[in-house]
Amino acid sequence: MTVGWAIALAVVVTIRHSLPADVRWWVWTCAFGLGMGLFGLWYVPFLKRHRARLAARRAQPDEVSGSDEVSDSGGISGSGGVSGPAVDSGYVSRDSGSNAVSSTETPGRSTKS
Repeated sequence: MTVGWAIALAVVVTIRHSLPADVRWWVWTCAFGLGMGLFGLWYVPFLKRHRARLAARRAQPDEVSGSDEVSDSGGISGSGGVSGPAVDSGYVSRDSGSNAVSSTETPGRSTKS
């Protein structure tokens, strides 16, 4: 897609003097499309590397040196901590604390006022 924007930009730039004044914005549209395509070519691999580093970091076991630490599930883990299925399972709640009801939870009713 980025190559298409580059070709379109080259064509529009070469014929820009013969274009009517009201369609010269095509040059900027092609330039912006090319710029966004180049940004995407840089950003997507960056994002994938970042996510891979985070996944690798999460996959490494936590090294506990015998002290008590608060785990992600809210309990205490470590040598004197609480154990059980909630602490040892690795479950992390994604609850934001919001009481808002989504439209998927109330079929047929709109949440818009």
